[in-house]
Amino acid sequence: MLGSGGQLGWELERALAPIGRIYAFDFPQIDLQQVDSFYNLILEIKPQVIINAAAFTAVDRAEKEPETAFAINGRAPGILAELAQRIGAVLIHFSTDYVFDGTKTTPYLETDTPNPLNVYGKSKLLGEQSITQVNPCHLILRTSWVYSTRRDSFVRKVIEMSRTQDVLHIVTDQIGSPTWARMLAETTTLLLAMSLAGGDPNGWFNVRTGLYHLAGSGFASRYEWAKEILNLSLGRNEQQEISLRPATTDQFPSPASRPLFSALDCQKFENTFDLVFPPWKNALRLAMGDEFSNKPDLSS
Repeated sequence: MLGSGGQLGWELERALAPIGRIYAFDFPQIDLQQVDSFYNLILEIKPQVIINAAAFTAVDRAEKEPETAFAINGRAPGILAELAQRIGAVLIHFSTDYVFDGTKTTPYLETDTPNPLNVYGKSKLLGEQSITQVNPCHLILRTSWVYSTRRDSFVRKVIEMSRTQDVLHIVTDQIGSPTWARMLAETTTLLLAMSLAGGDPNGWFNVRTGLYHLAGSGFASRYEWAKEILNLSLGRNEQQEISLRPATTDQFPSPASRPLFSALDCQKFENTFDLVFPPWKNALRLAMGDEFSNKPDLSS
């Protein structure tokens, strides 16, 4: 498993532990910009499954460092695909809703044409294409707005800001599907457990190979998401009651453009694997703890 230090990788390493021996790596032990740092290592281990949770996820930084973004997000997945095919392994790779331009008004399907707006999205799309060109036994799981309560994420930022600011301005015109990293990791683990139950993981995945959307059920604006975060965390530590104010994306200029609507339709995944994510609000309550689930609603 690559990317063990990230918010998804951290959860994956723990969720996967009961089902078999896990080799977990991250930078600087491996560097996806340097093929020599991981190519021979994977050939030596010969895993049944290669899970790539590593990525260059700094969306704004990617505009200034496109070479790094394309090396890690674009070219490295193709090399991992070649390795998977060479050793007969399954490749599970995580991609992003940012491959879309956000002009649609209903959740994106796997059949919708990507049109990324920024370097990050373009590099992740190249990663998908690099895998499908090699076409090993693989799953590409596109997800959306991944968060963790243990790592840097929108959830952590909102909580931290609420401890020092009386007023928070959050955009209402960016809409996506908040996805708890732990639930994403546990669902990935369930897929692997299902494949192992039949004794032939490669064969099990081979008839299900392809691209799937996998994200929190439903969608919300960042404002709605922040409102729910604050509702669930009122009174936590030094947090105080604050005023939440709506804003628009153009009030917060940034180097990278972002899709305004990037919710994902996950019906294909649900139909194929008979697994369904709960509504994003339910998952958020689980992530933040039951003790914060019965707080009064914030006034608009």
